[in-house]
Amino acid sequence: MTAAATETAVVPSYVLDAWWTPAAVSSGAEVRDASTGEILGLVSTDGLDLAAVVAHGRTVGQRELGQLTIHERALKLKELATYLNGRREELYDVSARTGATKIDSMIDIDGGIGVLFTFSSKGRRELPNANVIVEGPVETLSKDGSFLGEHIYTRIPGVAVQINAFNFPVWGMLEKFAPAFLAGVPSIVKPATPTGYLTEAAVRVIVESGILPAGSLQLISGSARTVLDVLDYRDLVSFTGSASTANALKGHPNVVQGGVRFTSETDSLNAAILGPDAVPGTPEFDAFIKSLVTEMTVKAGQKCTSIRRTIVPRELVEEVVAATAARVDQRVVLGDPRAEGVTMGALASLEQLADVRASVQRLIDAGGEIAYGTLDDPAVTRAEGTGTDARGAFMGPVVMTWEDPETPEIHSVECFGPVTSVIGYTDLDDAVRLAALGSGSLVATVATNDPDTARALVTGIAAHHGRVLVLNRDDARTSTGHGSPVPHLVHGGPGRAGGGEELGGIRSVKHHMQRTALQGSPDMLTAVTGVWHTGAAQRLAGDPAFGGSADVEHPFRKSLTTLRIGDGVASGLREVRLEDISAFAQSTGDTFYAHTNQEAAEANPFFPGIVAHGYLLLSWAAGLFVEPAPGPVLANYGLENLRFITPVAAGDSIRVTLTCKQITPRVTDEYGEVRWDAVLHNQRDEIVAAYDVLTLVEKH
Repeated sequence: MTAAATETAVVPSYVLDAWWTPAAVSSGAEVRDASTGEILGLVSTDGLDLAAVVAHGRTVGQRELGQLTIHERALKLKELATYLNGRREELYDVSARTGATKIDSMIDIDGGIGVLFTFSSKGRRELPNANVIVEGPVETLSKDGSFLGEHIYTRIPGVAVQINAFNFPVWGMLEKFAPAFLAGVPSIVKPATPTGYLTEAAVRVIVESGILPAGSLQLISGSARTVLDVLDYRDLVSFTGSASTANALKGHPNVVQGGVRFTSETDSLNAAILGPDAVPGTPEFDAFIKSLVTEMTVKAGQKCTSIRRTIVPRELVEEVVAATAARVDQRVVLGDPRAEGVTMGALASLEQLADVRASVQRLIDAGGEIAYGTLDDPAVTRAEGTGTDARGAFMGPVVMTWEDPETPEIHSVECFGPVTSVIGYTDLDDAVRLAALGSGSLVATVATNDPDTARALVTGIAAHHGRVLVLNRDDARTSTGHGSPVPHLVHGGPGRAGGGEELGGIRSVKHHMQRTALQGSPDMLTAVTGVWHTGAAQRLAGDPAFGGSADVEHPFRKSLTTLRIGDGVASGLREVRLEDISAFAQSTGDTFYAHTNQEAAEANPFFPGIVAHGYLLLSWAAGLFVEPAPGPVLANYGLENLRFITPVAAGDSIRVTLTCKQITPRVTDEYGEVRWDAVLHNQRDEIVAAYDVLTLVEKH
């Protein structure tokens, strides 16, 4: 440590629901302003009891999160996102010290807040208001239906240790935290040292909000090299960073032998492929160049999704370089992000600057040429008061070209900064082959307006990538961009990219859960899942001939306070007459021959003759189970999983059994959603149709 550093405060950790700093700092890493070199603080975890941190998450965090349902946790994510929205400006001020421009900061901070909003919404729309998630259909394992099987998800009983990279101190934290929290698993956040002070600032705001349950979020500011020593099969590690570090962590005995779940998102030599139709002057060429320059300059190219390999028709290499250079010259102002007019900031640290320059030199030594830019210190715009001698981690955009596009270093050396290599291909097969030389990447862009080209390139490279963006004139203005993962879709990639799938909507929530095959009787599966299973107990109002009773209250007269899983109604039979079928055909205009032409219908292998419309049967079924008087049922808002199984001919009869299958109270409203199991039978007890009815029902 320098003399100046000894007078500098330590960036605190937040553990055991309290702020913590070492009692004494014997060693620590300095963190500096990326643009000025000013020392901002020290990072140290000397004396931190990592075992106690993990134990706190497993006990207090698990207990407190377990008292909330998925929907209740989802609403807390929304509440937290709204709160953070109101305090963005103070986080922007801290973010500027990392070298981030206002746009860079918005991508990081607003992007992270957006992840919270998205998972809150998806959690309430796509998951039950419970803590058990049923996956897939029921498997009947006995002839009489008394033994069933299905898959369920429940949260893992440990902690999620989230090790993040330096380039996105807020988004990187929140994109991991949101799905873990929604699943009900406590997070232990370990940010990268150079920019971890911004993560600490965000966690401080979160703590001040008072929104999160105790133990659900902890922050380790500094080294946590031994954290895997205190983890076991109950826990999960989610890592973003270098492949070498990921491989070292994956080799830990507690991962290899102890069952710690490990997912990683690592190095990635992402590609952008210019289609042969996207020549200069086309909207696709312009969009391609714009995307390339954006990926080189946003966050100073320090993104795991940046374009490292620009793959273009061989005859267009020079034009692509020239167009890229022209756009950089026109639009890029390098400097301190706090200075007026600056559009591209510094790298995160002087160490990062040295690493990027060394990587470029490796490419030069391998035969690459700098076609645009330089490794010399650039001229930069300084913020007022920083002085002309201030030392920052600045580097301008660099474009490289290659005589041999198969040079191994192009496809193996990642310059984690504003650097791209432009290489030429001969045909589409060659472009696919070059893209695949990256050995697995997070994302690729295909710029083309030709459907055949898009099909050939996407199907050729998809297995090598976690995400592919097809860029053309129709989506150039609306696309979120090559380098912007969205929480709805998978973020990750095969091979070198780590093999993980961060984000991906509900898929990422389930990463923090255990899938279990559940077997048992219908009653027991209903009890465990909160979802009624065929064969489980029912309390049916209606016709005694079909299991109903006049002594049982009609389920549509019950609010959510009294309605129970298994409540339902069994109707009597209603005869289907030929004149009913004809009248429905004429009134609706659905005069398909199976409903109107006896001879043609008999010739159809599926029908015995004229049959009733499926939608006529559904309408009649509603009439058979409905309770017409005003009551707790507010609205029918849909049908799902509808199947027509047995045709119904004139002279047949139908009846319906409606059973309360699932109840989902809305936390924020005075009503909830009720899913009803509806089954239509004919007079021979054959199933005619089966489907789910969805209704909105008052709580009281």
